[in-house]
Amino acid sequence: MTSTAADVLRLLTVRGETLAVAESLTGGLVAAAITAIPGSSQVFRGSVTPYATELKHQLLGVDATLLDQRGAVDPQVAAQMADGVRRVLGADWGISTTGVAGPEPQDGQPVGTVHVAVAGPSATVSGAFGGGKVSSLRLNGGRTEIRKESVRSVLALLLQELAGEQTGNERAQDTEQNGGT
Repeated sequence: MTSTAADVLRLLTVRGETLAVAESLTGGLVAAAITAIPGSSQVFRGSVTPYATELKHQLLGVDATLLDQRGAVDPQVAAQMADGVRRVLGADWGISTTGVAGPEPQDGQPVGTVHVAVAGPSATVSGAFGGGKVSSLRLNGGRTEIRKESVRSVLALLLQELAGEQTGNERAQDTEQNGGT
């Protein structure tokens, strides 16, 4: 987990971009993993931990109807949380976690149901998730294992998105340098 967080921070630093975190089931573990890396203050804007469902709407702008109809454990909720924290904290990238760590099911979802999301500079949400990436997981283990794996998963998803954008940018530069062919 530490090496993934370090890789994420390295890429964000090189790109001159910032990160914000919205986490529910992980309760601050994502922010702790990021801030454990020296130099994280160069890119980490902060985090919001809206553990209570209504705070997802009040603090991050998650659609209240979506929360009423589907509950907090939903891929669209994760997507809107990521975009909301990016917007609210003024970051280039937002990541989020929501799910059921246990010991009991929540919102009709079994223990181990987790949704993690990434919203980047070109990803905005208007109603449905218009960009970025959501990963829906079914994790095994106890509460601690589910939470740790959720942290690992959201950081890995962000790293994948950052690396993909970097590869895309490099391809664009190569095309330019090669006369557009």
